[in-house]
Amino acid sequence: MSNGSRDGDGRLEHFVNQDAFDPYRVEALTPEQERYYQASQWRIMWWKFKLHRLALFSAVLLLLAYLSILVSEVLAPYNLHTRNTKFIYAPPQAVHLFHDGEFIGPFVYGFNAKMNMTTLKREYTPNPKKVQPLRFFCSGDTYEFWGLFEARFHLVCPAEKRGTVFLFGTDRLGRDILSRIIYGARISLTIGLIGVTISFLLGVIIGGAAGYFGGMVDNITQRSIEVIRSFPEIPLFMTLSALLPATWSPVAVFAGISVILGLLDWPGLARAVRSKILSLREEDFTTAAQLMGASPARIIGRHLLPSFTSHLIASATLAVPSMILGETALSFLGLGLRPPVTSWGVLLNETQNINAVALYPWLMTPVIPVIIVVLAFNFFGDGLRDAADPYK
Repeated sequence: MSNGSRDGDGRLEHFVNQDAFDPYRVEALTPEQERYYQASQWRIMWWKFKLHRLALFSAVLLLLAYLSILVSEVLAPYNLHTRNTKFIYAPPQAVHLFHDGEFIGPFVYGFNAKMNMTTLKREYTPNPKKVQPLRFFCSGDTYEFWGLFEARFHLVCPAEKRGTVFLFGTDRLGRDILSRIIYGARISLTIGLIGVTISFLLGVIIGGAAGYFGGMVDNITQRSIEVIRSFPEIPLFMTLSALLPATWSPVAVFAGISVILGLLDWPGLARAVRSKILSLREEDFTTAAQLMGASPARIIGRHLLPSFTSHLIASATLAVPSMILGETALSFLGLGLRPPVTSWGVLLNETQNINAVALYPWLMTPVIPVIIVVLAFNFFGDGLRDAADPYK
């Protein structure tokens, strides 16, 4: 149909193209259009995800965080159990570049320490005469890399001859808080992935069965979910964690907490999967698979679940922060992981004494990575959800 023009009465003239219609004629596409029409679903999702700058930044941040747990021993300035008894409750040391107008490079000022006999508080004051340059890619505290072999290589080390580098201060035993946060990330970030894996498998299997079979299976599933959801979360966490024997090893307690978090988080995903499968099981492709003799497991796994895989990925991503917060809350209350295991929740357990926090506020520093990681996961999940939405 060609363009028309308005006549004197303001009506739009109508023209009909007299060329024969060819249903097999393909209009010429620009390279950009051809690239878009031939792209896979995952590639289109990636293009849409890149437009979400905050989600992309969060993804990079999370990737770096999870890569760091592979080399926690190298990144930490001190060994996890190193105690600096002369610097108990030492405040954070600031990093400087210039001293007396002269560029020296990254360094910290050493401390002058004394005990205040009136308040019985250790007081530390920076001494400008104690210039302690930081060493990079250096040899420092000895550690066992993943428990396999001993090594002493660190990314950053304190100055030689009794130098210190307490960027986040020290705790009641003189242990470097920054090093303990880096080591704690290995547990806190890993426990979220393990818990989500358990809840993801349970949610997909139970929700898929409830949505596909319906009837008695659906009723039992829904009533079970309602019973689990009726309990307050924190008291339920506390009760199940208290059932873990005190004689268990730290590794066994870690596994137990991961299983508990996974067992209590599956109902939400199960309901989402059930609703999706209920809407898809009456589609023509499901009926065709049934008529061809496909088993229910094959229909659910090969035909129904792939139809909303992107939704499952976004849901799993958004579930990880709740796992991390659950472990942090349990450990903070003393019912989760216990020393010598180190996690962000275990570190925050020392802040239960409000007097210690008032005198030594840097003990609250482990809450910072918890907030950053939880926000990053939420932004990352939002970006995935928007990228997977076919209507956006």
